[in-house]
Amino acid sequence: MPSKTAEAALIEVGKKAPAFSLKDQDGQTHKLADAKGGWVVLYFYPKDDTPGCTKEACQFRDRSKDLAKRGAQVFGVSPDDVKSKAKFANKHDLNFPVLADEGAKVCTKYGVWQEKSMYGKTYMGVVRTTYLIDPAGKVAQRWDKVKVPNHSQAVLDALDEHATG
Repeated sequence: MPSKTAEAALIEVGKKAPAFSLKDQDGQTHKLADAKGGWVVLYFYPKDDTPGCTKEACQFRDRSKDLAKRGAQVFGVSPDDVKSKAKFANKHDLNFPVLADEGAKVCTKYGVWQEKSMYGKTYMGVVRTTYLIDPAGKVAQRWDKVKVPNHSQAVLDALDEHATG
């Protein structure tokens, strides 16, 4: 795990999205550079197969055709390992890559690895955040502390806005 104090700033809209190379549920490597020229929905979530994270993943699964029509690829990222990703993706028929960020290095680069607290204890963890990355590799929009209900629709609406913008 990363150090307890490893915390970086969120990436601002208009800035270049940090490069990454992570393995998905099938062990295939995905790089941000491979998606250049298209839109990327990069969403960070705390843990595989927990209630909120499952709802969010299933929303993106159910909207994948709508997102693809708009030229967008979806990637989910959490610190869980490839084995956990495979179990999660298979259980919920996820039709997009869920990426294993063991050690939370990419989470840290994107500023979503932050101090959290629960029951009076503080710990480091992923704050649910989504980045919309444009075809040039820059952050077009960012959603902080995402509330899961209707989030996939908000992402679709943003893609429509940017397309007509």
